[in-house]
Amino acid sequence: MAAEFGRLRKGAVNTTVAAVVVAALAASQAPGVTTDDAGRKVTTGTQPSADTPAEDSATGNSPYYTDLPPLNSPSPSPTTSTPVTPGASEAGIPATVLDAYKKAATALQEAKPGCNLEWQLLAAIGKVESGQARGGRVDANGTTITRILGPQLNGNGFANISDTDNGAYDGDASYDRAVGPMQFIPSTWEWAGRDGNADGKKDPNNVYDAALAAGHYLCRFGWDLSTRSDLSSAILSYNNSQDYLNLVLKWLEYYRKGTHAIPDGTGTLPADRSDDNAGASPSPSPTPPRTPTTPSTPAKPGGNGGSTSPKPTPPTTTPPSTTPPTPTDTVDHLEDAGTAKLTAMAGDTFTEKVSARAETEAGKAVAKVRIRFTIVGRTDATFTGGEKYAAVVTNSAGEAVAPALKAGEDTGEFVVRATVVGRSIPGLDYTATVTERAADTLTRTSDTALTCTPGGEFADQVEVKATYKGAVADKVAATATLIKSADDPTENDKGPYFKDADGKTVRTLTGLTTDANGLLKLPKLYADDTTGTFLLRVNTAGGATLTVELKVAAAETSPTPTPSESTSGSASPSPTA
Repeated sequence: MAAEFGRLRKGAVNTTVAAVVVAALAASQAPGVTTDDAGRKVTTGTQPSADTPAEDSATGNSPYYTDLPPLNSPSPSPTTSTPVTPGASEAGIPATVLDAYKKAATALQEAKPGCNLEWQLLAAIGKVESGQARGGRVDANGTTITRILGPQLNGNGFANISDTDNGAYDGDASYDRAVGPMQFIPSTWEWAGRDGNADGKKDPNNVYDAALAAGHYLCRFGWDLSTRSDLSSAILSYNNSQDYLNLVLKWLEYYRKGTHAIPDGTGTLPADRSDDNAGASPSPSPTPPRTPTTPSTPAKPGGNGGSTSPKPTPPTTTPPSTTPPTPTDTVDHLEDAGTAKLTAMAGDTFTEKVSARAETEAGKAVAKVRIRFTIVGRTDATFTGGEKYAAVVTNSAGEAVAPALKAGEDTGEFVVRATVVGRSIPGLDYTATVTERAADTLTRTSDTALTCTPGGEFADQVEVKATYKGAVADKVAATATLIKSADDPTENDKGPYFKDADGKTVRTLTGLTTDANGLLKLPKLYADDTTGTFLLRVNTAGGATLTVELKVAAAETSPTPTPSESTSGSASPSPTA
């Protein structure tokens, strides 16, 4: 069926239809303005935050489709024998697109269960952003048949975002455009992109990649989307518009009531767009910057776009800009703000944090600028929260401090890169190093003497505890060797020994690892026929060493009694007559 209302121009003032619709949608949906942990102003009130930079949203606050859900709730999924009623294609979701949403939601349930992302939210955003990939015009791999591009974000009615990708994603080397079924701008896709179909690529034009990226984007900052405030914050971070929030919530509620899969390519094409462009598909080819023109006559409210403005005449000279520069515009470069050496053991949190300062050409600090920190290189290290990126606003001293880094199990070096959101200036790289897990102290958990008779087995197994600077040293690699002497750590060729899986004698054990409590229990020890005192040495990564004494001796026996000692008593001398 047709949408319930026509076009809403982004930033438009009052039209009677728009006022009625927005009022209806906003009822009981009015969140306030708060600031999240990263310093982002999150709109939860009746108006979105004007301070949130467009380039820091998923879409750059690009136009979106304003078609509303049908008045009637969707029917349950039809079977092959169920006739498809009129409007079913509008209520349904193309099969491949629906599959992408559900797979992305399943992946997020495993990766970030606390986010509580529903696939219906991805479907709602996909509907508003691209009309479910233009009605499901995708190939068998989920890639759109033709690219879906938003208009140039050249400041002419939209945000002004100069090219950040040399046209790699959007084919435009002058300005950025929103790309793909989930409409990511290139600068956001660069860090938010995901490989959702395991083909080794992160393609914003692929619905599986885009849906997974959108899921991770909505689940950042530890948001719990089962709560109204976090849900609103996440949606507004995708496109910072109250009308957008209300519209996505409307589609979310619609899809929650049930929907069904329809064949790819048969979905209803969206008709109405928020920039009053009647859903026209922008050209995928690069577009040069527009020649400045004289302002056109505003459209009259209440009509279908108002009267047509006369054809503008290019001025002979470019008029001076009346828009004052933003703090971001004044940033010339980034400086290190005293970041200490970044080193951590595998599995640990780095004690030092990355800190950068935004400065003008004259070296003056610039406040209220968003700095993005991105982890680069082959590493499983993340920022607190499990993300590979973090965006932080500079303080009054122009400084932004990234969240703490958490080392994974991969050892070696990686890079944390700081860049200014919205500015194409060189980034600042910081090298971080992850070392292997280590222990500096080893102790036995028991002081029982370890003894054995020749050819027997030791009753007690050796157990040690590893610590590092007083804390439990878990998952630390260790070796255990029966050595010749305290001065000769080579493997002994006699005395106590371990057994391998085949029962063969082994006197050196490698590949040992302490458990979560820093404990390591060695296998049972056996003795050959050699008696004496022997040494077992345990070493760990980090240099911790413990030497344990083992004794092999014959069992003590009681002395054999003499005949006289075995008599119960001595005989009394015979008396003389």
